[in-house]
Amino acid sequence: MVLLIKESEVREIIPLADMKKVIGIMEETFFEHGRCAFQMPAKTYLDFPEHGGDLRIMPSYINKFNMAGTKIVNVHPGNPAKDMPTVMATIMLNDPATGEPVAVMGGTHITRMRTGAAAGLATKLLSRKDSISFGIVGAGGQSSFQTLAVSSVRDISEFRVCDTNDGSVSRLIGELAGFGIVAEKSGLQQAVYSDILTTITPVREPIVKAQWLKDGMHINAMGADAEGKQELETAVLKKAKVVIDEWEQASHAGEINVPFKKGLITRNDIHATLGEIVTGKKAGRTGNEITIFDSTGLSIQDVALAHHVYNVARKTGAGQEFSIFS
Repeated sequence: MVLLIKESEVREIIPLADMKKVIGIMEETFFEHGRCAFQMPAKTYLDFPEHGGDLRIMPSYINKFNMAGTKIVNVHPGNPAKDMPTVMATIMLNDPATGEPVAVMGGTHITRMRTGAAAGLATKLLSRKDSISFGIVGAGGQSSFQTLAVSSVRDISEFRVCDTNDGSVSRLIGELAGFGIVAEKSGLQQAVYSDILTTITPVREPIVKAQWLKDGMHINAMGADAEGKQELETAVLKKAKVVIDEWEQASHAGEINVPFKKGLITRNDIHATLGEIVTGKKAGRTGNEITIFDSTGLSIQDVALAHHVYNVARKTGAGQEFSIFS
């Protein structure tokens, strides 16, 4: 029997308020990544230029959890479907002993939670412990997850929100107020000049300039998730200690993809993967340097969190069983 877990049930099992718990799951996951105890073929893209979107197929297996899974996720920035988000996902988990599917679940909330939690983990490992200001550039659907993740690991007192859409800024400020976070609208340069910065935009021309950076700051570069996207000037990358989640994905579609393809940076310019930092193979922050986490989002993050959701659903009776093969 396969357990079907609806998106609404996933949100109940891992609410946004549980971000700190999800950061812990991501730390465990990146530890497994750092010790190479996983299988994860490269993310596959199906492009639909005539529809302005794509599908991404992301399979993986994590040895420790003894669970395999695949996520299919779309990115349609101008989604023509009424009331549908720009990013939606479905995750299937498979028993590696038999290959049979054990669960199918909504993966949109899982994607948002694990993306925010990865930034939270990177912030915990790479930002200064005395960081008090946080700027976020991009106030879309992922922005609240990013903000809650950063505030879960650092005692932030100044929250700055920048977006070209005033309505998105107002929505985010209102949503954060529900969590006791007082945020203010900010200009781009002011938002960038923070102790911790998250960029989560779909731009293809850099918007963060090197001369705006603050000594000792940490940057979560979260927006570049496809070939040709770039949020930070190449000079920003050259000026910082760069940590990525996975070389193959980052060099193809992450923040480093454009300057890497142009020959402006090389693999030698990358300090470490996040997994190497978690396992202690490489050092994190060592002084007042500028640090950057380039996140593309890994399938093992989805499978690890989906595995947690599946276990909780089994214990609590959430979801509905159905048979595929009978």
